[in-house]
Amino acid sequence: MILAIDVGNTNLVFGIYENDKLKASYRTATHHEYTEDEYSPVFNSMLSFKDINPASIEGGIISSVVPSLTIVLEKMCKKYFNFTPIVVGPGIKSGINIKYENPKEVGADRIVNAAAAFHKYGGPVIIVDFGTATTFDALTAECDYLGGAIAPGIGISSEALFKTAAKLYRVEIAKPEKVIGKNTATSIQSGIYNGYVGLVENIVEKMKEEMGGGHVFTVATGGLAFLICSTAKNIDTVDMMLTLDGLKLIYEKNVS
Repeated sequence: MILAIDVGNTNLVFGIYENDKLKASYRTATHHEYTEDEYSPVFNSMLSFKDINPASIEGGIISSVVPSLTIVLEKMCKKYFNFTPIVVGPGIKSGINIKYENPKEVGADRIVNAAAAFHKYGGPVIIVDFGTATTFDALTAECDYLGGAIAPGIGISSEALFKTAAKLYRVEIAKPEKVIGKNTATSIQSGIYNGYVGLVENIVEKMKEEMGGGHVFTVATGGLAFLICSTAKNIDTVDMMLTLDGLKLIYEKNVS
């Protein structure tokens, strides 16, 4: 069994693969201050829910956008699971031809998503990842990673509104029945939700134009993907396991 860990600024997601099958997946809050000794019981308790014995895990891989936690989770894997994990970064085989001006600037999560999207859906392909930031990534039919766009995530955008506007209050991020809100709560929901749908549709369409037009398959992933993509017209599919599948793929490319 293989342990795949994706560390985001808001959530940490990990999965257990047995052969080629995802046996279990988990999502927990990212605790930036935790040590390897504090993360170990978090992993063990979640694994126990699915009756997975940590001793049966023979290897693993980590992608992280939180450098301090990369080190912590490496230590945890060595100390408590008895293996040294692969860490996605420079020098790791991904199968992606990165055409960014500085390839080292591309986040590990974006590389992992790109590898999975091309493997599962082919190219050209656009990936939209709804995380703390919302990222848009473009790959050609030749598996060239062209780059993309980074926008503030819907969560931090709405939080900035609530903190800055004294008379506005927090509301659930949800799809409103109508665009024209009849009270403050539904007006805020409409502005956040429909504004974000418009952002996604516009960026995806302009990326397709710059990629030469024609059909470009578009896949979305991340926490709010289903919510936003229930309205966004130019998303072909939502794949919540895209990042974990990409980690498993890259693990296989680097272990022989």
